[in-house]
Amino acid sequence: MPECQNCGAFVTAAYARVFTPSEVEDPRVCPQCEDKIRDGAEVRQARSTRRG
Repeated sequence: MPECQNCGAFVTAAYARVFTPSEVEDPRVCPQCEDKIRDGAEVRQARSTRRG
């Protein structure tokens, strides 16, 4: 089962397939990570709070 490298939360296989490079199994950040966001090929600190 894939899990987020940042917070350890479970992510679906479909999410991992879409948001990770083919050679990486677990995404670097997930929708549950309030303090991090994907920025192209990088992960960075969020500039503002994310509201869901």
